[in-house]
Amino acid sequence: MSGDTNAVQGGRRISAHAVCAAIRDDIVSGAYQPGSRLTEELLARRYGVSRVPVREALRTLESEGFVTTRRHAGACVAQPSEREAADLLDIRALLEPLGAARAAQRRTEAHLKVLRGLVRLGRERAQGGQLGELRPLGDWFHETLAQASGSPSLAALLVQLRRKTAWVYAAAPGSRSAPPEGAARPDPAARPDPAARPDPAARPDPTARAVESWAEHGALVDAVARRDADRARALATAHTERALSEYRLRRLIPVRTSKHSVNTASGRN
Repeated sequence: MSGDTNAVQGGRRISAHAVCAAIRDDIVSGAYQPGSRLTEELLARRYGVSRVPVREALRTLESEGFVTTRRHAGACVAQPSEREAADLLDIRALLEPLGAARAAQRRTEAHLKVLRGLVRLGRERAQGGQLGELRPLGDWFHETLAQASGSPSLAALLVQLRRKTAWVYAAAPGSRSAPPEGAARPDPAARPDPAARPDPAARPDPTARAVESWAEHGALVDAVARRDADRARALATAHTERALSEYRLRRLIPVRTSKHSVNTASGRN
């Protein structure tokens, strides 16, 4: 199989892209902590493929900033800095409103159908307190909204920004797990005051915030449906700014660590 970037698993071929997506998902989820080594042999065994697609996947992940290559150590999970974390939020604050405005101008009926369906599911899950199911729905919603912009370059950038942000903030000190869409997230760029004592009452209720977040998604889809680019941009700006505030609030509140299950396949990519 030398030189072939596809692997065979259970009688079907597994592409290097699928291997890359699986490794990326495990990095984002925290299965691989920042600084940990990523050896081709162990990764190939973990995902049931040869070392060839693993090697190509690591090169791709290095170009995306998830992996670095160290002398005498080989490939390792990158360790994002606080400056990089802050920059990611600033970039998202600029690009997500642009993407929403473009979506209002260029969306198709197919995009609207998917977006409305996701909003309906998201609202049902949020109101039912099924927060664990909101992350994939939120990812799907924002990827569809990005695709509706009609710009492949912008869509790809927005999707990668969301992946990178989820990873960077999940990897922040004191935060080993990322909350579902709409829940507050930590902000490594915010430096908490050691003397500050956060009021437990200030902790946002995850269910209430999730319900509010999906209501915001619904309003955004309504603006996109009306082709109201200005309204879509304003709603996306408010949604992003609220998320930034939640990151900073979460930074002040201790986060309980949790163990991560192994994810050997990607359902999103």
